[in-house]
Amino acid sequence: MTQPSPAQKPVPKSLYGGTSSRRITVRDIAAAKERGEKWPMLTAYDAMTASVFDEAGIPVLLVGDSMGNCHLGYESTVPVTMDEITILSAAVVRGTKRSLVVADLPFGSYQEGPVQALRNATRLVKEAGVGAVKLEGGERSAEQVELLVSAGIPVMAHVGLTPQSVHAFGGYPVQGRGEEAAQQLLRDAKSVQDAGAFAVVLEAVPAELAAEVTRSLHIPTVGIGAGLECDAQVLVWTDMAGMTSGRVPKFVKKYLDMRELLGGAAKAFAEEVVGGTFPAPEHTFQ
Repeated sequence: MTQPSPAQKPVPKSLYGGTSSRRITVRDIAAAKERGEKWPMLTAYDAMTASVFDEAGIPVLLVGDSMGNCHLGYESTVPVTMDEITILSAAVVRGTKRSLVVADLPFGSYQEGPVQALRNATRLVKEAGVGAVKLEGGERSAEQVELLVSAGIPVMAHVGLTPQSVHAFGGYPVQGRGEEAAQQLLRDAKSVQDAGAFAVVLEAVPAELAAEVTRSLHIPTVGIGAGLECDAQVLVWTDMAGMTSGRVPKFVKKYLDMRELLGGAAKAFAEEVVGGTFPAPEHTFQ
């Protein structure tokens, strides 16, 4: 019997924890919105961590330019380059089997206009193998979204607090407060939807406004500091797992103190080396 092509295979009954052997696609994301299913998204920057999240059933992994802060040692996302995003995106793709891998277009890779955006997004699809790209901006980025989608590259948009604009914002303030700002955020979200985005991230947006945006769109909203009513939620994995030191945003919930656990393991190893008990006979070739 002839096997159905990937496009003919049925969409999974649920995004989170599903058992399908194929990758999640933007069609599956759209179907989840129709079902009213909520789903999780995490960032990932390397093959090993990505494989853990993939095996845990996380349906969407974002190779975010947040790597600048939490993986590459930069003070913001602004210095992240296309080379860095491409290399780490390829690693995440290699480490996963089921998750839809979305890669950020970093600052300076799409602001010149649609042609620049298409050139760099094409690189991420061809060289890294990602299933979609993400870019910041609403109305100001609608032309980029439209060209990418028309070229066959799925786009996740990002409105509200857009970290690449940290210098313009003068920090990371909550967005959409006040009637004028709220209406602009609604226009931004509808603009990227009309341009063809398959989902839109709402970052640091008052919960009531995020709920209104979610109700007004037919594409899913992905909240990060945007309340409970969004269709999906995303966190930076190092924040979620407690690897981040110092202050973290209000919207972060720490599900593990991985920094303490990893530090404890490193100290235990060091003490055994200094004390002459590692390597033990069972760890030694004879």
